[in-house]
Amino acid sequence: MQIESRKIREFRRREQEILDVSLKLFLDKGEDTVTVEMIADAVGIGKGTIYKHFKSKAEIYLRLMLDYERDLNALLQAVDFDRDKDALSRAYFEFRMRDPKRYRLFSRLEEKVVKVNQVPKMIEELHAIRASNLDYLNQLVKGRIAEGKLEDVPPSFHVLAAWALVHGAVGLYHSPFWIEQVEDQDRFFQFLMDIGVRMGNRRKRDVDTPGT
Repeated sequence: MQIESRKIREFRRREQEILDVSLKLFLDKGEDTVTVEMIADAVGIGKGTIYKHFKSKAEIYLRLMLDYERDLNALLQAVDFDRDKDALSRAYFEFRMRDPKRYRLFSRLEEKVVKVNQVPKMIEELHAIRASNLDYLNQLVKGRIAEGKLEDVPPSFHVLAAWALVHGAVGLYHSPFWIEQVEDQDRFFQFLMDIGVRMGNRRKRDVDTPGT
């Protein structure tokens, strides 16, 4: 049992190493340029070893995206929402915007694999995790609407507006022209996150004027 357990641990360690190296190569060189052979060489293993863990490059793509969405799910569940009502919004924006290159990469990868329906079971799993995250966020937003803290619109409006803000911020980050207009990038992106946290708050005039 100890020998088997050791083999399993080594298998998982090697698998994570393949994922880590693949992500770095995709970010540095572009996913279309990177081959399985390049990944194997960078890890220091044979090409055949890669295929013991992943049947194709598409599986590597999806595993990276699945782990990303699982990390977000774990983060959302860990936030003490009862103690700090704004903590969830801050956590969401910080998670999505802390690494804009990875966010943009995963957006591209999803378009690729969904378009040709590669590894459909993994795509289904990815969408299931994302749907679970969306449902959790919608329920929390619904509670905030009931408390009179957020605009009374469908909860998904608030969640999708947050996604749109993040998506736009990532697009700006990768725009050679627009990013040059930002004098202090760290301060600007913090400013955007602060907007995201406040976004959708019920306006004071609505709170002060019942029935409007």
